[in-house]
Amino acid sequence: MIRDALKQLHRDLKSQKLRTFLTVFGIVWGTVAVTLLLAFGAGLKKQLIKQTAGLGDRICISWPGLTSIPYQGLGKGRRIRITDEDLEAVRPRIDGLKRMSSEYSDGWKLVYNLKTYPIDVSGVSPEFGEMRNLIPQPGGRFLNPLDMRDQRRVVFLGNKFAEDVFGKGTDPVGKVVLMNGSPFTVIGVLVPKEQDSSYNSRDSDLSWIPGTTFRSLTGRKYLSNFVFQPATALQSKQVTQSLREALSRRLKFDPEDKEAFSVWDTTEQFQFFEVFMLAFSAFLGIVGSLTLVVGGIGVSNIMNVVVEERTREIGIKMALGAKQGAVLKQFLVETLLVTGIGGAIGFAISLGICGVFPESLVEYVGRPELSPTVALITTGILGVIGVLAGYFPAREASRLDPVVAMKL
Repeated sequence: MIRDALKQLHRDLKSQKLRTFLTVFGIVWGTVAVTLLLAFGAGLKKQLIKQTAGLGDRICISWPGLTSIPYQGLGKGRRIRITDEDLEAVRPRIDGLKRMSSEYSDGWKLVYNLKTYPIDVSGVSPEFGEMRNLIPQPGGRFLNPLDMRDQRRVVFLGNKFAEDVFGKGTDPVGKVVLMNGSPFTVIGVLVPKEQDSSYNSRDSDLSWIPGTTFRSLTGRKYLSNFVFQPATALQSKQVTQSLREALSRRLKFDPEDKEAFSVWDTTEQFQFFEVFMLAFSAFLGIVGSLTLVVGGIGVSNIMNVVVEERTREIGIKMALGAKQGAVLKQFLVETLLVTGIGGAIGFAISLGICGVFPESLVEYVGRPELSPTVALITTGILGVIGVLAGYFPAREASRLDPVVAMKL
């Protein structure tokens, strides 16, 4: 049946070249519209998540502040001060807490080759690097537990700052710099990453040293802020509330006091992007599908014309014993072939466009991606449109009276 349909399709192409071309072009255009819109939607979603993940992998950042609610006889306006000992004391009580690290921040001066550079320094723990996606370039590393235990004078540098100090193409790992008058060994440099938000400066311009080293050099006791990560994004509110209640009991403030203990929950951004991009992708898919439906209407019209032109042929076939089901299948197969050819050409064009998409625009809209999901959705839409476009003309052809049809 497929072979006969191909022969018949070839004959129709030769007899009605312009009409068939315009019909196939409608399917091609619709396929390109669906695939590219969905591909750009998928690329934009990945780019947004990638840029958001530059700050950290579904983390929460918390800052101690001033109380705004009186608590147990204590007035408002009292500053809440948190130490590492406080965090370690409450850590075992928090269900669903995956990682947590204090952060001490300050502005220092770095000296190398008689040149002085201002630098923002953070004293953190090894867990901080995993939460904040601070991935070292090959040959280097982030802070480890031994650095913390021995209060080592080691520093992990942001890639842009390292390039400014040591020059492009130079490996800073192992080099010694003076930071606030003390010698520090560079143990790693950050892999360049995309980052669209921060709570201090971009990571490419920062530096990190062991928290224990920071405290021993500065005498600081109270942390600037701390970062924690729930086991899953769905547990973020529960973990935040448990942490708030545990610290409020230890530090004597009202657990409902948002000013005393403020939290930036980045998991909410990821959840927002998921919902927003789902709706956005659905919108793009609907717009593209409507374009494809227009092409399907063209296919249906041409199949109606084909049925009219081949009425006598259909009557002869049915008079010789062809059943209604066989006639119906024949026209359906021909319709699906036209739709499939147009869809294949459309896919090829879309792949070509995605392949030559300018690198300069990837940072802003992401790289369009023809994923298996996009291909499956488009194939499904094409299949439905092909069946609907061919069914009604095919049904009309299968219901012809052989005697009447042969006379036309």
